[in-house]
Amino acid sequence: MCVESDGCDIEGCSSSDEVRTLSGSMSPTLKSNPDRHPCKPGQKFRAALLKCRSPAATAGILSFGNVLNYMDRYTVAGVLLDIQRHYKVTDSGIGLLQTVFICSFMVAAPIFGYLGDRFNRKIILSCGIFFWSIVTLSSSFIGKEYYWLFVLSRGLVGIGESSYSSISPTIIGDLFTNNSRTMMLSVFYLAIPLGSGLGYILGSSAKVAAGDWHWALRVSPIFGITAGTLILFFVPEPKRGSADQMGRVQYRTSWLCDMKSLAKNRSYVFSSLASSAVSFATGAFGMWIPLYLARAQVVQKTGEECTKEVCSSTDSLIFGAITCVTGLLGVVIGAATTRLCRQKTERADPLVCAVSMLGSAIFICLIFVVAKKSIVGAYVCIFIGETLLFLNWAITADILMFVVIPTRRATAIAFQSFTSHLLGDAGSPYLIGLISDDLQQSYATSALWRFLSLGYALMLCPFIIVLGGMFFLATALFFLDDREKAEKQLSQMTRPPSLVKVTTT
Repeated sequence: MCVESDGCDIEGCSSSDEVRTLSGSMSPTLKSNPDRHPCKPGQKFRAALLKCRSPAATAGILSFGNVLNYMDRYTVAGVLLDIQRHYKVTDSGIGLLQTVFICSFMVAAPIFGYLGDRFNRKIILSCGIFFWSIVTLSSSFIGKEYYWLFVLSRGLVGIGESSYSSISPTIIGDLFTNNSRTMMLSVFYLAIPLGSGLGYILGSSAKVAAGDWHWALRVSPIFGITAGTLILFFVPEPKRGSADQMGRVQYRTSWLCDMKSLAKNRSYVFSSLASSAVSFATGAFGMWIPLYLARAQVVQKTGEECTKEVCSSTDSLIFGAITCVTGLLGVVIGAATTRLCRQKTERADPLVCAVSMLGSAIFICLIFVVAKKSIVGAYVCIFIGETLLFLNWAITADILMFVVIPTRRATAIAFQSFTSHLLGDAGSPYLIGLISDDLQQSYATSALWRFLSLGYALMLCPFIIVLGGMFFLATALFFLDDREKAEKQLSQMTRPPSLVKVTTT
């Protein structure tokens, strides 16, 4: 017999006669009060939900939501050529889709970071998912004469998705610690490449199956509403910092104090700049590589320019599959390498990120060297380059968890997201398209020159990646000092206010 804390009996909870409450076990000899009334159906349902709210289940649900978050984001990239032909826009015009999405995403992120540190996080997550799902579905019905409205819809989707990216990692951070947290964050951030790859696959497959690219935007909303419902019912709201210390945080600092502290946190600043370099490259690659490879095949005479209503999706499907596999390998290898290197040096996290970034730049450079002659060779370089680039996603989040105290992590993640998007993928898709358009205007338009101009524009990416590697090396210089400061401040915040003065560094 199990007794709920609201004064009702629930049968079948345990095979023994032990009495349990929501806060823990009680004496086996304690019996149920005969005056207690039988549980109502709604109370039984609530009790069943509470049993399902385990940390592992929560991490799984949040990871599933993150997959959908990125799947929706890159579904558009999977049908990019069809959208370009349907709305009759240039490279820079089509690049504007991602730029508007990211701009709205990064502007909304600090707002959700503030809300996530102060209000119920799972409610915010659910509302965000419901919002972007409805907007994505609605955008599939926009006519070809209203391209500006289609662009605006992507901006609204960015607002909805920013709530998820800013807040959900903090729930995982409050449920796990140390290597367990690294593992769960690795699973969570595995959703980025996995969801991105599935976005290409879903968009291409739905388009081919329905014979209309609009259907690419009508599938992910169904999954999104499902994920929002799961979060609403099965994800708990843990106390902030509950996994980091034994005592409770007695008080919190102001938002202005939080921002001053983050600005002085050198590891946080440099790792955020490094994340910007990663975002710049992944944003540009995710938008343009399938189109670049399609143009390469035209140059090699192994493919033809699209003149049909539904264009070939082979390159999007292959690129999506590669992104899924490299994302899995990158996150797993990154987590394993970091755990191994921590036995040798406490600066392992930023050092692994730096080495992987520098190695990635080499293979990404090779893509544009071999693509003109060999599509297979280009895919091999993409595979290795992406694997190395994806190594640092989960590790970067773990660095933040080490050097930022729990009560300001949502704010820290939100502003890191803001910075990485502002300096990264907010402008990179449009910038690459703009450079490509300018280069095409310099010479007579031809299939060869359209291919080369886009390749020359994309060559900017490896240089940005090298710069990101340098920022991770700078992070390694200050990582230990900033981690020690965060641990010291957290210990101070668990004491009564009368015993300690809170510092802001």
